[in-house]
Parts: sequence; C-alpha cells; structure tokens
Amino acid sequence: MRYVIIGAGAVGGTIGGRLAQAGHEVTLVARGAHLNALRDRGLTLRTPDGTATLRLPATAGPDDRPLAADTALVLTVKSQDTAAALAAWVDAPVAGGGTAGERLPLFTAQNGVANERTALRFFARVHPVCVWLPATHLEPGVVVANGHPHSGMLHLGRYPSGSDDTARAVAADLTSAGFVAPVHDDVLRWKYGKLLSNLGNGLQALLGRDIPDGLAERVRAEGVAALAAAGIAHTSPEEEAAARGDRVRHRPVDGEERAGGSTWQSLARGAGSAEADHLNGEIVLLGRLHGVPTPVNAAVQGAVRRAVRERIPAGGFPVAELEKMIG
Repeated sequence: MRYVIIGAGAVGGTIGGRLAQAGHEVTLVARGAHLNALRDRGLTLRTPDGTATLRLPATAGPDDRPLAADTALVLTVKSQDTAAALAAWVDAPVAGGGTAGERLPLFTAQNGVANERTALRFFARVHPVCVWLPATHLEPGVVVANGHPHSGMLHLGRYPSGSDDTARAVAADLTSAGFVAPVHDDVLRWKYGKLLSNLGNGLQALLGRDIPDGLAERVRAEGVAALAAAGIAHTSPEEEAAARGDRVRHRPVDGEERAGGSTWQSLARGAGSAEADHLNGEIVLLGRLHGVPTPVNAAVQGAVRRAVRERIPAGGFPVAELEKMIG
C-alpha cells in the first residue's frame, strides 16, 4: 500500500515518517513554511530512540499525475480544515480511471467525530481512526513523537460501522511501522471516548497546566451527560487504559517532555485556527439538541476562538475571564 498523508503535522508527520521508515512509499502533504522545510531539508522526526531525517516527496495538493490504485489517503488535518482538504483531493485522478473519491480509501486519523460524516459526502470508502499519539509540531520540518515503546495506538474500522480487508491491511502496515493498530467494528465508540478526553484540550490551551480544581471534571461531565442524552455509546477511561497498557507511554525526547496537546500547539504556533468548535463544540451541539446544559464547554469553545482572534499565547488566557464566561 502507498500512502498520502494529508496534513503532515504532529500526527501526520509521525504516521508518515514511521511508515516510510518501515519501507512504505509515502507522500507528505503540507503548506507554507512547513512544506518549504520538508522540500528543502526533509522531515526531521525526533523520538525517544533518536532523530531521523527523512527525504520524502512533499506537495501542497494533488497534481495531474494519476494516483496509484493501491494508494490510501490518510487525513490528518485539524477538523476545521477537513472540508477544504476533502474538496482538494476528491477529484484527483486514479490510474486506470475514476477519481480518488470513487476508488480510494480515506482514513480519518483526526480528533472529533464529525469528520467521517463530512468525508462520506465526498469519498465512498471512509475508515475512521481513533488516534492516541503523543506528538508535537511547532517548528517547520520538525515533528517530535514522544510515544514509547510504540509511537501510538491507532484504532481502525469502517464508517458508518464494521471493518473490512482494507482496514486490516492498513493496520498491518501500521503495526510493522511501530504502532499498536487494532481493528474494531465499533471504532466510533472509541472515537467518542477519545472526544471526552479531548474536551480538556481547550482548557490546557487556554490556561496551561494551572487548571482550577474541578474545571476539567466539569467539562467531561457535561460531555458524558450529552452523549447519554443522545444515546451515543463510548469507551470508558478504564477500557482505554487497559487497551494501551504499557505499550504507549510518554517519554522525554532529548530531555524534554511534551509541551502541550493539539489545541495548545495551534495557539503556540499562531496557526490562525483551533479545533475547539469540533471538540467542545460537538458537546455544545448535542446538549442543545437534547436539552442538556453545557456552559463550561460553551465557554471553552468561545474562549479558544477569542484566543485565536486576539492572538493570546498558549496558556495565557486569564482564568478569571474564563470563569466569568462560564457564569
């Protein structure tokens, strides 16, 4: 299988780099300074076991050359960039006829739970991936992957349900590349469990490590209540911890611990957007649909948008202002 990694940041860079190290043909898709660095210097992948520089094809998007029929597209952009990425790749030609949207599998290795439904509007073959992968991308051309002894755990399946041979083939490739990659018929249940964990991303991005006691618990409790009201099943922290075991642990890289999660990184890079509308905002949406109050998630969602708009640095949002927004 050949791989096109659409969004070669922290998650995409780790997956693409590890697949390339395992001997698979990988193309990285990026933009701006990161794309220029990948083309000029290659991908620098720093891990607890050392640093590798990988010279891989890098592009801003599809061109006129047909994609090989054995290509898998791996979507790793943030959720707010999903629609644009799908529109860019859906009509890419495939060798032997047809388009990527008609013929190629798309793996959504992203936080949130709305990407798969959006993707199915464009791609006939959508495979959700629940991502547990501690990695950081702050510098163009550089990805730091802290997972050890495995780089991450990636649960795969088929959307809207079930699994298939394609999911199992990609899981085998990911396993050979150093990931834990189980295949589930109910992979969305894992993604909803991960969504509950990701509700704290916005708090960390806003406040850093000094989150007031009880605030993270309130954000999660609202999420659990909203999912229950909507009748949506999800994994528990205990089930998730048992699945990971000691196989994916956070380890320092060059003596440095991981600085922050995905939303924190968006603010730290000044990316111009963040994914809280698709994480905390998902809970706000479900709460409004099913009559469940979600004031903490709504406040975090709005505060992250404000931090992006006003260029408030990661960890620099006034806690008193957030508490005022919560009411």
